[in-house]
Amino acid sequence: MGDASVGGVALLAERLRAARSAVALTGAGISVPSGIPDFRTPRTGLWANVDPMEVAHVDAWRRDPARFWAFYGHRFQSLRDKRPNRAHELLVELERRGLVDAVITQNIDRLHGPHGELIELHGSIASSSCLACGRFYPLGEVQRRLDEDPQGVPRCDCGRPLKPDVVLFGEYLPQVALERAQSLAVRADLLLCIGSSLEVWPVGELPALTLRAGGEVAIVTQGPTRYDGDAVVKLDGDIVADLEALVAAL
Repeated sequence: MGDASVGGVALLAERLRAARSAVALTGAGISVPSGIPDFRTPRTGLWANVDPMEVAHVDAWRRDPARFWAFYGHRFQSLRDKRPNRAHELLVELERRGLVDAVITQNIDRLHGPHGELIELHGSIASSSCLACGRFYPLGEVQRRLDEDPQGVPRCDCGRPLKPDVVLFGEYLPQVALERAQSLAVRADLLLCIGSSLEVWPVGELPALTLRAGGEVAIVTQGPTRYDGDAVVKLDGDIVADLEALVAAL
C-alpha cells in the first residue's frame, strides 16, 4: 500500500471515529471477492453478454417468463452457495464496534449481516412472490419449483409465474426502503460508499443528500465515481485490503 493510500486510510479512520452517525452504502464491488461478478466489467460483468432490458426487465418477466427465468434461474443458482467474504465481515466488525449505524445496499445476494440495520434497496433473492394472489416462497422452494416445472418457470400454487422479490428494470424501488435510506443519508456525518460506482439512480443521489446536509462522503471502490472530487477520502485499491487497513487503523 503506497504512502497516499496509507494516508487515506488514516484520514478515513479519523473521520469515522469523529462521526456521530456513519452509514455504509454498498454496491456490487463488495461481493466480487465472494465470486460474484459485478455488472459492467467488460467480458466478465453480468451485463457483458446480454441485454438487461431483454432478460431483467419487468416487461420481459410478464411477456416471456420462461426466457426470463432461463436467465434468472442461472443467476439464482450462481448466488445460492455464495458466502460473505472478508469485506462483509469487516463491515460487520465496524457495526459491532458502533462505528457504522446502518448498511444500505444495492445488492440482492443476502451476504450482508447479520448485524445492525440493513436496507436492501433492490430487494433480495431470498424469496419470490405471486403478484396475482400475494403468496411468497423462500429461495429453496422457488429453486425446487423451477427445477420441476416443464417450462422452467417456478409457479405459485395458483398456477401463476412467480416473480423474484428484487427490483427489476422498469420497477420503482420500494418506497419505505428508499425513504429510510434517504433519511439515513441526510443525518449521516459520514456516508461510507463501498464497492459502488454510484451511477444507478436514485441510489446515486444519496451521497448528494449527505453533502447537502453538511455531512462527508468517503469512497472505497475501484474506478471513478461522480463524487470523487467531493469525497473527503477516495481509496481505489483492493476493497478487502483497504478495509483490513481501515479496521487495523481504528
